[in-house]
Amino acid sequence: MIFEHILVIISIFISFSGSVAYVFDTLKGKTKPNRVSWFLWAAAPLIGTGAAISSGADVWATARIFLAGFVPLIVLIASLINKQSYWKLTKFDFACGICSALALIVWLFADSPVLAVLLAATGDGLASLPTLIKSWKYPETETGWTFVAGFIATLLVLPSIPVWNIQNSAFQIYLLVINTLLVSFIYRKKIKVLETQN
Repeated sequence: MIFEHILVIISIFISFSGSVAYVFDTLKGKTKPNRVSWFLWAAAPLIGTGAAISSGADVWATARIFLAGFVPLIVLIASLINKQSYWKLTKFDFACGICSALALIVWLFADSPVLAVLLAATGDGLASLPTLIKSWKYPETETGWTFVAGFIATLLVLPSIPVWNIQNSAFQIYLLVINTLLVSFIYRKKIKVLETQN
């Protein structure tokens, strides 16, 4: 096992720890996931995993993408178990979900692995919009550590990318951007409080 593979394994454990925290907070009713986001966050990376494998992408880099889809599936299930974890969905949430699903459907007919990976990332990004808005307005309904862990885990996996092409790196770059936004939205009020105290 080479150093890059060890980084992927560490990345998986860090990401998993963030997700376990989110699942527990959801089961306790503290965190209220937007089910549109979490459903599509599960679907898009799993489709992206299929696209990456079919295009011959590196297995170790693809493992991180698979985890990015599998864990949201667990969060979604946890939100269905605890009825207090329900977040009321709006028309905007459903519109984002429909656009995200359309991007994934187009992927099914795309004859280009590069286009497929880009569509999967686009679909995932559209699915993120409802949670981004919720995190900005109601940061207390989110578990920040989950997205901090996601950011760290993605950073760790970058050295394992053997060739920097769209198939291997596009989704990883997207994950860095979305986790950065979510972390900054969730913690912005706490940061402002600390700034005013100093």
